[in-house]
Amino acid sequence: MANFRTHLAASTTLGLGYGAAGYALGMPWESSLLAAGLFAVGGILPDLDSDQSVPLRETVTFTAAVVPMLLLDRWRHLGAGTDLIILAGGLIYLAIRFGLFPLLRWYTVHRGMFHSVPAAIICGQLVWLLMEDPNPGGRAFKAAAATLGYLLHLVLDELYSFQRRGILVRRKRSAGTALKWWGKSLWANITTYGKLALLSALIAQGSPWSSQSQAQSPDPASQVQSKKSTAVADSPLFDRLRR
Repeated sequence: MANFRTHLAASTTLGLGYGAAGYALGMPWESSLLAAGLFAVGGILPDLDSDQSVPLRETVTFTAAVVPMLLLDRWRHLGAGTDLIILAGGLIYLAIRFGLFPLLRWYTVHRGMFHSVPAAIICGQLVWLLMEDPNPGGRAFKAAAATLGYLLHLVLDELYSFQRRGILVRRKRSAGTALKWWGKSLWANITTYGKLALLSALIAQGSPWSSQSQAQSPDPASQVQSKKSTAVADSPLFDRLRR
């Protein structure tokens, strides 16, 4: 199994390449850099089920710092002020850092369904739902970055499950436990595919806080301004000036 540094180095390197490719294809530079970062984060997320305290602690801390930043645009669209955004971000960090850590150690099993292709898809779905982007292409670009980074972790784990000794290659017992669609635990399979189906349904119906729904419901301030402009245009003084 590849260690934490190997996963982080590989996902960061390929993430930069992914972001550069997106920029070359016309993505804004800030979206390209964010996608590169999401690729790197996705590359370490499967270690959340690690039995070792160091990878788990580092991954949880990294995730706790990234998630509040992903929600910035959503909070702004909801009209939250700077103080409220900082407060909410701090609370989310504490909840993930000190609430998620013991929960994951109790809930997950190393090389369980956290190390699976459905989990990689779920990772991308969460990024799609968390982030706000009026451009569906840019949103998909960033969600795909997280999924591909996650898949890279699984591929590296599978590659490291083969050990070379001279001209012989030995297959470890861990081979086939990372890049999989189905695990040994029936309950883990049911809950994983249940989450996958739920998130797919949410994405299909669209989130109620998306910019598209906000675009359909104009801002009250803009409505007032529009009424004022109409009133001025219909006033007698304005009519004389036009003549």
